Amino acid sequence: MAAAAGGGGVPSQDGGSAAALNGEMAAEGPRSLFALSAAAVSRSMGALERDVWALPGHLLRGLLPLLTVFRLERAEGAARRAGLSTQPIWRKLWDDVMKTRPPNSENITCWRKKFLETFFSNVLHGVLDVSSDWRLNDHHFSPLLHSSPHVSQLTLCNMLQGAVELTAEHNQKVLENLAGSLRILKFQHLLSSDQSIRRSLVLLLHRLIHHGSVSQVSMYSWPVPDTVLLVLILSMSAGFWRSGNALVYHSSPCGLCREEDKAQGQESGQEQAEKGRYNEREWSNGENQKGSPRALEEAGAEAKGYRADARLNSVLCGPRSPSLRNQAREEAGSKVPCDHTSIQGGSSRCVSDQLSCHPVLRKTRRRLKSAVGRKRRCLRRSKGPYADPEDLYDFVFTVAREDNSGLVDKNSTTEGENAENWTSSSPGSPCTGHAGCKKRGGSAGMFSLKAAHRFRSVSTLELFSIPLTGETCRTLSNLLSSWVSLENLVLSYNGLGANIFCILSGLRALSHHSDCHLRVVRVSDVFSHMPCMELVCCILSAFPQLHTLSVSFDLKNQLEGNRPEGNPSCSEVEIPESCLEQLEIRFPREPLHTMFLLPVLKASKSLQQLSLDSATLPCSQELGLLLEALRECNPNLKKLSFHDVNLAEHQKEVLLLLQDPILQEITFSFCRLFESSTTEFLSEIINTVKRNSSLKSLKLPGNRLGNHRLVALADIFSEDSSSSLCQLDVSSNCIKPDGLLEFTKKLEGHIQQRGGRIQFTHLRLFQNWLDQDAETAQEALRRLKAVCSVVNDSWDSSQAFADYISVM
Repeated sequence: MAAAAGGGGVPSQDGGSAAALNGEMAAEGPRSLFALSAAAVSRSMGALERDVWALPGHLLRGLLPLLTVFRLERAEGAARRAGLSTQPIWRKLWDDVMKTRPPNSENITCWRKKFLETFFSNVLHGVLDVSSDWRLNDHHFSPLLHSSPHVSQLTLCNMLQGAVELTAEHNQKVLENLAGSLRILKFQHLLSSDQSIRRSLVLLLHRLIHHGSVSQVSMYSWPVPDTVLLVLILSMSAGFWRSGNALVYHSSPCGLCREEDKAQGQESGQEQAEKGRYNEREWSNGENQKGSPRALEEAGAEAKGYRADARLNSVLCGPRSPSLRNQAREEAGSKVPCDHTSIQGGSSRCVSDQLSCHPVLRKTRRRLKSAVGRKRRCLRRSKGPYADPEDLYDFVFTVAREDNSGLVDKNSTTEGENAENWTSSSPGSPCTGHAGCKKRGGSAGMFSLKAAHRFRSVSTLELFSIPLTGETCRTLSNLLSSWVSLENLVLSYNGLGANIFCILSGLRALSHHSDCHLRVVRVSDVFSHMPCMELVCCILSAFPQLHTLSVSFDLKNQLEGNRPEGNPSCSEVEIPESCLEQLEIRFPREPLHTMFLLPVLKASKSLQQLSLDSATLPCSQELGLLLEALRECNPNLKKLSFHDVNLAEHQKEVLLLLQDPILQEITFSFCRLFESSTTEFLSEIINTVKRNSSLKSLKLPGNRLGNHRLVALADIFSEDSSSSLCQLDVSSNCIKPDGLLEFTKKLEGHIQQRGGRIQFTHLRLFQNWLDQDAETAQEALRRLKAVCSVVNDSWDSSQAFADYISVM
């Protein structure tokens, strides 16, 4: 190190970085000889790296903070061998470079990954200049290339500039790294794009989903979605893509597709040989009278032509599992009617104006006009192991309209009848309610799905704040109908309206697949088009294998609000025994009728979490009936949550819940617990919790505790308490600094009496009045943090002055 400090003829790694480092050291004042040597070594890492990694731990510790991010990342193995952690250095890098506090920072376990992942995204989108900090500027390394192996989550936004950059030829290795590391791909605030950008997106999705490791696709905040772009992302996420034109990546076909196609071509050749031998046996027996030499010659020519087409389309023949190939072979060989290609009336013009800019779609519409005359050709192709190369692209944009015309007039029903038809039909029947979902011979587009060429698909699809038109819903319904790899489906604020029945139709078709993996369904929207409990029963009757079901609506639809309460179709749905573990229902101010919830509870013996939000209790006995049903039907229930449910007049039931020996977490959020209560009620709550050794978490946000009630809650941890409470949430409770300090002092006294033995570990204090006296609040928080983990925020209490007055 001394030689390096003196220069020793070792070239500097980066002149700019060295100058910045020297300037920083000069600003800090005189340095020790060791610090000067370490700085010199850090500037010469290009030549000394191997020797540096062999240094003892006490020397390496002083050198690590002086390395650039790229050298620091390479030093990880050496630091681990020396028993050193680089986490504090990466955390300081985050604070110095990103200058923001990441969300849920308390849950970040690896700051190295967090920094490099965010660094990659910021450089990709041009919001971070690597010359802004000497630790980021090292000309030996490429920012995108060397941070990409750490990226498991990536967000693309606006005009998809990131997709264009990642598919550029100079970033080919970056894309290869992402294909192995990326798990979550997000799209946010997208805008309409031209054909060249969509082409880049196709290349990206093909590599990251079809040939990569992406398992989740999420889309956020797209107020006016581009239909072409949205359907493109949905269809490729589901594993579908057209195979009519070769997908060329920088003048070369996709190598992964080519290898797969070569293997599949060999398999196809073996099948053709087997068919040839079978035909020869038939002809030798005189059973086939059409086996003339001319016919054999034509068949051979057709096979050669097909193999040539297959080579042309090889770039889209991604890896398929044997089960998918076998299923496609069986389904393609079955006798399927071909009237799926016939478009009646004017339905073929449904989205022509929106899609006219796309040249492939113009070609698609021309083919549709002559589709009826190709029925016999279609039947012949459907019996081979492959489908028409261009059928899939047709499917994405036209299958949603198949056989629609004429049904609206002939089968028009009221929306109220739609819900009843869907819920009252047997689990194995197709949707018969919504006109857009009625199809001859089963669910919409099933033939197109079976005949299409499939790639690898994602297991999680999330759509947040993206309006879905009827056309898009029908396309999504058809994609869902065979999306067997899908495990998690989240549809949030998509303005579904009556189109909810179309989505339900696709889900019902999906439930018929024995290899369906769907386990989590979350549906939320502003308006409900059917009662919440009816929707819950519908979904659960079709998918008893669900583990999590969440249904949430803000307001009633005007039509749905006029429907009589207690629609008999809700209670008549037969729900088989289910695997449901978590159920969340947000009612749009609907009455909570236990009799409608009871079938769900009875079928869900494995239920562990139940959350009821914004429900109204029609009578004083209703909550008691619910608790009785829970005790009888759900012995494994561990977590129970009520949010925005008025429990002011249900003190007896609240105490019964708090003494339940099975429940481990109870939430009363904004439930007005103390609105009309007495001091005795608070004492009863405290005594009940003190006697309950099974309760681990008590959450009481938004119940106007105030200072005096908070101080009283400290008695839960008194010396005579047998409570095992670990977490307490008192957010949004008008707590002021002096009250928090008094609570802290009382809690410290109880801990001292118990000899320091206490299980209390977490306290949440969001949105309280701690800004009124910063000095007192800091003292209270400092003393509290010596006892437990405290989570709070900087909240402006002046925004809640009216609430404060009401407590006074």
